[in-house]
Amino acid sequence: MAFRNFSLLLRAALIGAAAMVLGACTESSLPKDIRPVSNKLVSEMQKDGMKETSPIFIRIFKEESQLEVWKQRRDGKYALLKTYDICKWSGVLGPKIKEGDRQAPEGFYTVTPAQMNPKSSYYLSFNIGFPNAYDRAHGRTGTHLMVHGACSSAGCYSMTDEDAGEIFALARDAFKGGQRSFQIQAFPFRMTPQNLAKHRGDPNMAFWMELKVGYDHFEITRQPPKVDVCDKHYVFDADAGGASFNASAKCPAYTVPASITTALAAKQIADDKKTAAAAAEIDSDAARMAAQKQKVADEQAAEAAKAAERAAKPTVVERLLGRKKDPEATPAPEPAAAPEKSAAATPAAPPAKPKPAAVVATNTPAPAAAPKPPVRVIAPSPVAAAPEPADPEVGKVVDREFLWPEDPVVVEGGAQILKPTLAAPGG
Repeated sequence: MAFRNFSLLLRAALIGAAAMVLGACTESSLPKDIRPVSNKLVSEMQKDGMKETSPIFIRIFKEESQLEVWKQRRDGKYALLKTYDICKWSGVLGPKIKEGDRQAPEGFYTVTPAQMNPKSSYYLSFNIGFPNAYDRAHGRTGTHLMVHGACSSAGCYSMTDEDAGEIFALARDAFKGGQRSFQIQAFPFRMTPQNLAKHRGDPNMAFWMELKVGYDHFEITRQPPKVDVCDKHYVFDADAGGASFNASAKCPAYTVPASITTALAAKQIADDKKTAAAAAEIDSDAARMAAQKQKVADEQAAEAAKAAERAAKPTVVERLLGRKKDPEATPAPEPAAAPEKSAAATPAAPPAKPKPAAVVATNTPAPAAAPKPPVRVIAPSPVAAAPEPADPEVGKVVDREFLWPEDPVVVEGGAQILKPTLAAPGG
């Protein structure tokens, strides 16, 4: 009997496993745009009181690179179903301004069934709806801004194919359930006091504070806010009593439910205090880090100065025995001066011979001839012999400088050691 029961259980297990395999094969063979949501995610929905076809809305956070899918529960409020990692988004924190700037949009956008693209070149995709009325009022341009797969972005929010397929399926099923459009809220970061303090100097902060109002409306109500634009500004959950909102015109008179305005005012006061405290803490941390950095730099400079002083200061041994002098540079030999001509060394020119007088016949005898002057012999100047090198004085250290140390003990000890060495002979 026990064996029979075991056989039945084994057969059931095998049948169940085969059904799962066949089901997986069947799902994978379906076109990607009509594949069902995973059983695991359906179980999560049921646990949170959601239906597969209940409405959704999406929040995107650039800095955290996260995309949230929220789904409506039976009580009408929205709860977070799943958070996905954004594979890639392009640009920097801040709104998209013009076509080609490769910026991913920030703001409040609407997606309708017509914006779903089951034949996307990037697996599956849907158009965000940029530019919206706010963007157009500010002259912003751009087209084909998507949430899609393929993990490649040029102004879009790109997911892995698996995640893009699941998000697409959730939106598709919500449209099947009767939702006419769903909202996308794209933020630069989570609108927390800490993040607002961190980015308080950003030139986009005024724009981001407008986005934060819509962010806070959802945080308070857990319902995607009704979004309008007038006078080039976002307004949320506004009731103009039948008047229309024009993005570029002055806002009509409108009201916001008192329950929201009261809660919103209290939240903003609390957030402002937290933001100021976070900013003070950030500034304090920055000052502390700067002081620490300066301290390290000062210590390094002081150590370098001490090292240089030690290198320049002679050691005790050098002070006792003398430190060898640095060799002096040998001056370049000067060119020899040309020898001057000396009058003594130059033989005198012979005296000019007198012209012979005319011969006159006379009986007077001729005078005797004048004697010739003696020839002057010039002797060469004597050359001085090179001086003999003088012997060094006894007791003098040659080519060393003697440095007495300042320590009296070393002075005394050094004097005792050097005394017999430096004493002159016979002294």
